[in-house]
Amino acid sequence: MKLFERGVWLFVFLLFFSACAQSSGVAEPAPDLRFQNPVLKDSFADPFVLQVGDDFYVYATNSASKNIALARSTDLVKWQNLPDAMPALPKWAKLTGGFVWAPEVMQIGEKFVLYYTARDKQTDKQCVGVALSDSPEGKFKDSNSAPLVCQASLGGTIDASPFLDADGKRYLYYKNDGNCCNLATYIYVQELAPDGLSVIGEPIALLRNDALWEGHVIEAPTMFLHDGTYYLFYSANDYASHQYAVGYAVCSSPKGPCQKAAENPILASDLQNKQAMVIGPGHQALLQVGDQTWIFYHAWEVVSGSRRGDRRLLWLDRLDWVDGKPVVRGPTTAEQPIPILP
Repeated sequence: MKLFERGVWLFVFLLFFSACAQSSGVAEPAPDLRFQNPVLKDSFADPFVLQVGDDFYVYATNSASKNIALARSTDLVKWQNLPDAMPALPKWAKLTGGFVWAPEVMQIGEKFVLYYTARDKQTDKQCVGVALSDSPEGKFKDSNSAPLVCQASLGGTIDASPFLDADGKRYLYYKNDGNCCNLATYIYVQELAPDGLSVIGEPIALLRNDALWEGHVIEAPTMFLHDGTYYLFYSANDYASHQYAVGYAVCSSPKGPCQKAAENPILASDLQNKQAMVIGPGHQALLQVGDQTWIFYHAWEVVSGSRRGDRRLLWLDRLDWVDGKPVVRGPTTAEQPIPILP
């Protein structure tokens, strides 16, 4: 066979082999179908993710002169920063000091209801407020003369997180800010009114910081319903250190009782690889996307010399369910496939 003909046949064979490899799943996914943490290299502490149609919104603690940082995405890995979601604070809140923390949003009818933490002028404690908007992008407005929840005698109230149960009832989870004042910290739940703008009945204490790994604080509650079981995720220990981590408890109902998991924590720092250290992952938010569960959280930026930086960046990892237990596939620093959207 002539040399030219051999070259043609070799070229055809290579094309055929490449097509077969791709169809059989041998080929690696295209680079734009994979992502690597962090997914947002801006200060985005205490993240919460909300899906509205085909768009996703992530809200975060005050940064870059914004009361509430906000970004939008269509694929969960590429994010576009947006203006301040709540540029004006209510009359009851102090206007300075960087005290606007941990925003979370629930859509109720045509309205979007924001729960957030700010400094109460009257008590000088961190307290939870509620604000409204016609759009997930804001501008959210709190017209109330006082906070929604303020446990001043227990150090204040922070980290409010709404939950919609399968029966249509709504609940609000939060923690008393006792670690500010050498007090124990508890995670509470209280039922919400149907419009989400007020609480009903008395708060119920579900968990407290009584495990060794939790240190002096338990916070950042996230209630999640999976296959008929209630899972209360939370973060604990010193947020500014490598001891900050995520655990969970299994609850009999949205109001408890709850039993902490023996395998806690399920998401923690990784200090083994000095070239890809992960420090203080926590303040989680869970999102169900089709058959996949994803967990968002923040982790500290690592700067030269393997030192902790000053910014908490946005991370994303898979959470799988193994024999009824949540297993976080992270923290990851290598490339992985992007979420599969319905």
